[in-house]
Amino acid sequence: MSGLKHVNAENALHGEAPLRVGEYFVSAQFRYESLQNWQSEFLAVLAIVVLSSFLRERGSPQSKPVSAPHSQTGH
Repeated sequence: MSGLKHVNAENALHGEAPLRVGEYFVSAQFRYESLQNWQSEFLAVLAIVVLSSFLRERGSPQSKPVSAPHSQTGH
């Protein structure tokens, strides 16, 4: 709820009434902050997925050609 505290502090500086929790959840400020948070989470997951495919150790038992049958890999 730090976003709500920040918004209410800004409102107090401008002489406006403080927002209640429900009002804050439907405000544009809350949607903007949530979108920023989701963007950073998706970027982190994307980086993990991309780096895990490029930085894997080649030639290890866990790294086999995608089209190789199980009989060739021992599993």
